[in-house]
Amino acid sequence: MISLEHIIAAKERITSGICHTPCEISITLSQILGADVYIKYENMQFTASFKERGALNKLLLLQSKGKLNGVVAMSAGNHAKAVAYHASALGIKSIIVMPRHTPNVKVEDTIRLGAEVMLKGDTLEESANYAHQLAKESSFVFVHPYDDEDIMAGQGTVAIEMLEDIPDLDIIVVPVGGGGLIAGMSVAAKTIKPSITVIGIESDTYPSVKCLLEGQTVVAQGSTLAEGIAVKHPGEKTLPVIKAKVDEMLLVTELAIEKAVSYYINIEKCVAEGAGAASLAAIIEHSNKFSGKKVGIVLSGANIDARILSYILMRDLVHEGRIIRLQVKLDDSPGSLSKVTSLVAECDGNIIDVDHKRFFAAGPVKETTLEMIVEIRNKAHANEIVTCLCQAGYSVTQI
Repeated sequence: MISLEHIIAAKERITSGICHTPCEISITLSQILGADVYIKYENMQFTASFKERGALNKLLLLQSKGKLNGVVAMSAGNHAKAVAYHASALGIKSIIVMPRHTPNVKVEDTIRLGAEVMLKGDTLEESANYAHQLAKESSFVFVHPYDDEDIMAGQGTVAIEMLEDIPDLDIIVVPVGGGGLIAGMSVAAKTIKPSITVIGIESDTYPSVKCLLEGQTVVAQGSTLAEGIAVKHPGEKTLPVIKAKVDEMLLVTELAIEKAVSYYINIEKCVAEGAGAASLAAIIEHSNKFSGKKVGIVLSGANIDARILSYILMRDLVHEGRIIRLQVKLDDSPGSLSKVTSLVAECDGNIIDVDHKRFFAAGPVKETTLEMIVEIRNKAHANEIVTCLCQAGYSVTQI
């Protein structure tokens, strides 16, 4: 098991190559959630995730041991970018193996950071098998994304910085995928401050660590916004550390993760990927466990697809009742559409989209169905618009 000494040594080793990111209280989130919420902004690293810490520590140690032909890593995400960036900066050749269907933007980002990218396998497991074989054949060193003591030690520096900046934290909340981050952080935190509580967070679709700790069969599958922690098998080296040092594992739903991503954008004015927002999602969904406490959470990464982010923000407006969909029955005659839209405008509703259904309507041929997506202030405003349309003689359904 790694020790605090390993993590302190890693901190000294990597200090010139990574940012000591801020750990600051969010006054607004604290008021909303009923706890003092301190955010560790690991999205401010150059490649926008904590992964740089472990990658740089590993690469520096490998380089210090003498001749190094190069490194191989398997990743479709943040580990790829971290290894590519720091290997390039150190003059080390790096090859990143990615699944064939990895989004092109991730491939291009990794190439831009200096790595050679090879697209092999249809799954992460197939890519990993190829990467291990490639490392053997080329005499390169395989750099594991989490199941490695040097990687764990590098990630543990996050906890040292948090407790340097906010020494009276009661709880640290950490997203858990393969376990490298929480393993390193829990060793550091529990050694520096034994009374602190360390809680790990997984998506409820990938509860791998929680299941294993509770002696249950792991059922981890499906789609999740938090793909960065969607890991079916945690590390053989990380799991014993988690078992020894982590106080509790909590699961979060997709809805809570979406809400957390939205909170980061709308309240903190910063971007978080799904996995990066998992710690905040836990406070949203399990607020009773954190009430009145000083809670440190890790915003572990910000590499989210712009299209997905836009969907989340628009869906959040729907969930909050600030965007509604109305279905209106009206005569298919000149001026009918303009009358309805004028009434909505008079009520200060902002029509975002209109679908005027003629050919697929189920009613009479001279009747048409109008579907409108309308931006509003709140639910009371929605009722005002519906009432106005009904009073004008229209049949209105809020979908």
